Amino acid sequence: MDPVIIVGAGPVGLTLALALARQEVPSVVLDEGPGKDEPRLARTVVLREDTTALMERLTGTPLAGAGVRWAGWRSMRRKQVTQEITFDDADPAPLHLPQHLLTDALRAALAGERLVRVVVDSRLDGIEQEPSGVTARTRGPKGTWWRGSHLVGCDGPRSTVRKLLDIRFPGRTAVERHAVAALRTELPWPDRALLHRAPPWRTSGPSAGEITGRPLPEGVWRLDWLLPPGKDLVTPELLVARVRETLAGWNGGTAPAYELLDTGVHTVHHRLARRWRAGRVFLAGDAAHLLGAFGTQGLDEGLRDADNLAWKLALAWHHGPHEALLDSYQAERRAVVAARLRAADQILPVLRGGPGIRAYVPGATRAHDALLADGHLGRGRLGAPGSYAGSPLAPRSLEAEAPVDTLPGAPVTDVRVTDEDGSFVRLRDRFGRGALIVLLIAPGTGVWERRHWVGAGIMPRLAAAVTALPSPAELLVAESYPGAAAHTVLLIRPDGHLVTALSGVRPADLYAAAEAAVGGTAEAGAEAGAGVR
Repeated sequence: MDPVIIVGAGPVGLTLALALARQEVPSVVLDEGPGKDEPRLARTVVLREDTTALMERLTGTPLAGAGVRWAGWRSMRRKQVTQEITFDDADPAPLHLPQHLLTDALRAALAGERLVRVVVDSRLDGIEQEPSGVTARTRGPKGTWWRGSHLVGCDGPRSTVRKLLDIRFPGRTAVERHAVAALRTELPWPDRALLHRAPPWRTSGPSAGEITGRPLPEGVWRLDWLLPPGKDLVTPELLVARVRETLAGWNGGTAPAYELLDTGVHTVHHRLARRWRAGRVFLAGDAAHLLGAFGTQGLDEGLRDADNLAWKLALAWHHGPHEALLDSYQAERRAVVAARLRAADQILPVLRGGPGIRAYVPGATRAHDALLADGHLGRGRLGAPGSYAGSPLAPRSLEAEAPVDTLPGAPVTDVRVTDEDGSFVRLRDRFGRGALIVLLIAPGTGVWERRHWVGAGIMPRLAAAVTALPSPAELLVAESYPGAAAHTVLLIRPDGHLVTALSGVRPADLYAAAEAAVGGTAEAGAEAGAGVR
């Protein structure tokens, strides 16, 4: 069968190629550039816990050395600290790193991947679709025709794929603008990120703004200054003045020595493509959506696009047409990003509209600072990973549904599980393999060797039910799971979202849920599963 064609070799396109390869699906990545990113310390990414784990799982490399996990977060208004957070194992910090180092790690992982071919200096020029596949035409030194099973446009905000499909990309331009500088210096809060609103050395008007300081490795910091509305030119002189003013303000009036390494202007747009699928062609990442106000990270959502789409394309590639499953990509991911954009649009006038209610309502300032922190830290309406509760893949109401702390459609909690060979691994390490995960909660199994309990109690019956499921599935066992009673069975998608939790071994319900999760009908699944006792 033909490979999947991926247009664009940024982090999202490379992530999709690796995710497909891990599920034995070949791909061709069409890279318009030379195959190497320009190092830019003023262009960084903040990865949340789930996307950091995804990157490390795919690259096989811990990314901590390329970036910094913040020790804490501090919100300030004028001279007052309004919020302070210290991160620990129970509340992990985001990972902040230069984007080119993330791309380098992905490219290094792809270099030894037999199922991925990266073609540089290849600019997409045309797309043709037919029932059996898709053809892409490229121009440039290596211009030719490429034949694929599907095509995914990961080619950024000015996506050629989106334009060739004539898909509208409505939204708002320049929602926010920030002046950015990367510099090496010492600040009073080592390894702690900072959001400073209305600093006292800027006393009035929209230029009072806010400043974000986020540490990078080797004593480097990225500083962002929110700019007033408009298109005023950010000159080098203005930026240097901001740097000196800010460093002096944070260091008691005297600016410490610093080395200016990189500068830029970051403009935030909010846009959402009308469609994310047209036949055998899909959009992902910045080609499908742009967001980023209040510190939210568009790349996080792009990586989640790739994670969501990879297992669905893999199932269709290996097992034939799964149209409802492929349709669910747009239904799930577009709904999550649309909700994020709506939340930003609702909050924007409150946070950027001047003093307003802050002057009359005690605690309003702290509440606003907490909202901004949510965006930067990946929490709440502005930042938390999305849930697919309204997904077309959600099973109908099942008789044996059991309550756990994770709602259906939400990302599951990472717990220690026992693998099929008896070893202990993290649940998150089993994601992205193309198989559903059936997780039995069985207290005591973490103490006894697997051989003592694998053939006892309900295990044989559950193993037989898993073998009979309509899609490949892996059976794992955990000592406990938040909110789950003993003998609860969780069905988890390959991308780590909960399908359902069942009380005990209920083959018919388990089959129905698995059938729905891969785009089938719950009714058909219930009938088929009824024969598994």
